[in-house]
Amino acid sequence: MILFLFSKIPGISAGKHKNKLEIVKKFLFLSVVGLVMCAFTTPITNISSANSVHPVDKDFPSLLPNKPVGQTMAYKYVDSVYNRIKLNDVGLKKDVFYKAFKGYEYLESKGMLDKPDLLTIVDYSQSSSQKRLYVIDLKAGKVLFNTYVSHGKRSGGEYATAFSNVVDSHKSSLGFIITGKSYRGGSGFSMHLKGVEPGINDNIYRRYIVMHGSHYVNARRADENETGRSFGCPAVPYGQQYAIINKIKEGSCLFIWAPDNHYQVTSRILNAAFQWPVLKKESKFKELLAPINNTANAGLDGAADVNNSSNG
Repeated sequence: MILFLFSKIPGISAGKHKNKLEIVKKFLFLSVVGLVMCAFTTPITNISSANSVHPVDKDFPSLLPNKPVGQTMAYKYVDSVYNRIKLNDVGLKKDVFYKAFKGYEYLESKGMLDKPDLLTIVDYSQSSSQKRLYVIDLKAGKVLFNTYVSHGKRSGGEYATAFSNVVDSHKSSLGFIITGKSYRGGSGFSMHLKGVEPGINDNIYRRYIVMHGSHYVNARRADENETGRSFGCPAVPYGQQYAIINKIKEGSCLFIWAPDNHYQVTSRILNAAFQWPVLKKESKFKELLAPINNTANAGLDGAADVNNSSNG
């Protein structure tokens, strides 16, 4: 094809094959050199242009999560408390204790606890045939009570899986609660409860959800997998209510937990960013507190007024 084109160029005789070949060789050589030069110069020009227009493209974001130092220290502190009290030996999972402790610290940071040494946990992720109520003395570092506890009749059978904040739902409520006064009522010696999570458990006082003793909650019925259910009250074995209620009443933290997605997403306490009071007290953690989120005072807007003692 190239020979044909060159044969049409004026001044070049068709008979002069040697001259044709020389010209073709020169043309091919110059073409190759030109292509090589283009291959090297074009990308360099593009890269230079890109750098001048988008200089920030070189600042790639980190793919690793940047966990706040305060959160890391909180995990470490809870881990040390969990191991010291040996909560694993009584069936309480570490992640449940962490959530409970965080909420307890939140209420303590707001000055809402009159009995800050105590933390009570009801773990509805466990079967009703298990001892899933824990009363923990954080100051003494020991479990005071570990016993059975009921859930609402409409929350489920062996396991509690449905929860409500609605009157007459006969379901249990999740979340953080502050214990109220003891009294004697239709269920005998009982204790009022104050829910402090708006939309989650702030109706439990109006629902008459209280802690009381019950004959349908005991070891025998648990062994037969026949633990009774309540109208939503966390009832404990009859006879044990006296010691438990007298210990935790009037201003201690009660946390009722289950792996409920709606609760985990909507709880403002579980998702709060704040400085844990216990970490500020521990000298070895003080120097690491500065990076903690400064939104600690965002607060729990609309929380129930736990200072108004219940009557009855």
